[in-house]
Amino acid sequence: MRPFGYLRVGSVDEAVRAAAGAPGAQFLAGGTNLVDLMKLGVEAPRTLIDVSRLPLDRIEELPGGGLRIGAMVRNTDLAAAPAVRDRYPVLSQALLAGASGQLRNTATTGGNLLQRTRCTYFQDTTKPCNKREPGTGCPAIDGAHRDLAVLGHSPHCVATQPSDMAVALAALDATVRLHGPEGERTVPATDFHRLPGDSPERDTEIRLGELVTAVELPPPHPGAHARYRKARDRASFAFALASVAALLAVRDGTVAHIRLAFGGLAHRPWRARAAEAALRGAPATEESFARAADVELAAAAPLRDNAFKVPLARALAVGVLTDLAARG
Repeated sequence: MRPFGYLRVGSVDEAVRAAAGAPGAQFLAGGTNLVDLMKLGVEAPRTLIDVSRLPLDRIEELPGGGLRIGAMVRNTDLAAAPAVRDRYPVLSQALLAGASGQLRNTATTGGNLLQRTRCTYFQDTTKPCNKREPGTGCPAIDGAHRDLAVLGHSPHCVATQPSDMAVALAALDATVRLHGPEGERTVPATDFHRLPGDSPERDTEIRLGELVTAVELPPPHPGAHARYRKARDRASFAFALASVAALLAVRDGTVAHIRLAFGGLAHRPWRARAAEAALRGAPATEESFARAADVELAAAAPLRDNAFKVPLARALAVGVLTDLAARG
């Protein structure tokens, strides 16, 4: 039995003050990841600050046509919201590709962003892991790494970020709103998660005591079509081996607007900026999409058992973009 304190708060300010005054505290919302990690002994917070009842559970229209999604909006509700299904279908598709219906009913927007890697070494406290205990090593590099990173990894960590939703948010140029001891700030979704470098224990750019309060989406690009596609080992309730979130607008047979992000390949959702640059103004053809994917994935450094992820991600990107181009 590992004892811990529990505190239910009624406002964002109260939550932030409580976190500042309780070293070792963590915020609790849906708990679908944190509670599992507590059971495994990976996480051992001294205090749980329950933020699940904060008034952050609304989806609101923003001036100019964007959306603000409260951090406590449940994944099921977000995927089903008409404004999301109609204007940001890639986000709805990504959410529905993740977890099970029961988990989506509980998991929150903020918690989904903050979920931690499913690397088996991270979850097994009998094994060394730089992410869990910095300086102990990364046994995955020479061990079981089939599901792990081929892009952006370091000698200290080859873990992947598991969120489907975060991949869609990266492609959508979303912004994460944070509230902490120093006030409010925003971070682009593409920068919110970190590459491991020499400090893999830091998953995100979130600062001590900060609470995710919302995610904001810019207005949809006129004429752009979008899709999320995920490759996994089984048909449901499985994390991505590779995934793609894409937005594409075609005008007169050429690429007028492109946003592309990969999941399952790196320590964070991988925004494919090199591929996007190669495609702007290019013919909207399968050949162009293949060349752009090759430009992006040239940076891949697969390990012994996960080189298959590179052609898999290429095929996903080319297939999704070709399908979207066919829609005009």
